[in-house]
Amino acid sequence: MMTNLFSTFDPATSLNYSMNWLSTLIGMMLIPYPFWTMPNRLSILFNIITQKLHNEFKLLMGKNSEGMTLMTVSLFIFILMNNFMGLMPYIFTSSSHLTFSLTLALPLWLSLMIFGWFKNTNSMFAHLVPNGTPNLLMPFMVLIETISNIIRPGSLAVRLTANMIAGHLLMSLLGNKSLNVNELVLSLIIMVQIMLMMFEAAVAIIQAYVFSVLTTLYSSEVMN
Repeated sequence: MMTNLFSTFDPATSLNYSMNWLSTLIGMMLIPYPFWTMPNRLSILFNIITQKLHNEFKLLMGKNSEGMTLMTVSLFIFILMNNFMGLMPYIFTSSSHLTFSLTLALPLWLSLMIFGWFKNTNSMFAHLVPNGTPNLLMPFMVLIETISNIIRPGSLAVRLTANMIAGHLLMSLLGNKSLNVNELVLSLIIMVQIMLMMFEAAVAIIQAYVFSVLTTLYSSEVMN
């Protein structure tokens, strides 16, 4: 039972070649259409959201935010698009796989660390020891801060993956239980499924936002 349940998150559904990972790029094909159409309410709403995110990320990053806000807003849109694609039937949720989340988190973290240690070496050393730390605790604080920096890409990836898997597992369990039930229980399960779908839509937005905000905060520590 558990093997069948978790197999919904396995991208290799065929022996020869799997088309599941192509769902990651399906939304990319739909993005250029606003450039060929007249402005509508959807494009205006999209522009308002991106402008709000740009202003918030610029405030978090501080003075050295040139170009970084464009990357983090694009990252938010990309993750949000894949999270919502996973809510559609018969489409693989690529953001529920560690391959997807680690591919985003690890290069971002590694590039920020390389940039920080080469460009702002003194600032990076200063971040290892918070202000007001007693001399006796300084070696332990350096060790703790180093470990916390190392596990950042893993925490980003696992947070996104685990939150996307949790709701999908619950929906899969309820879907399997609705096969052999009476009409009253089935109607109750359908109502719960609708509520779960609304909850998953909110989780899709929140997780994309959290991933982008944490990336912004990590980059602000390196650049300031």
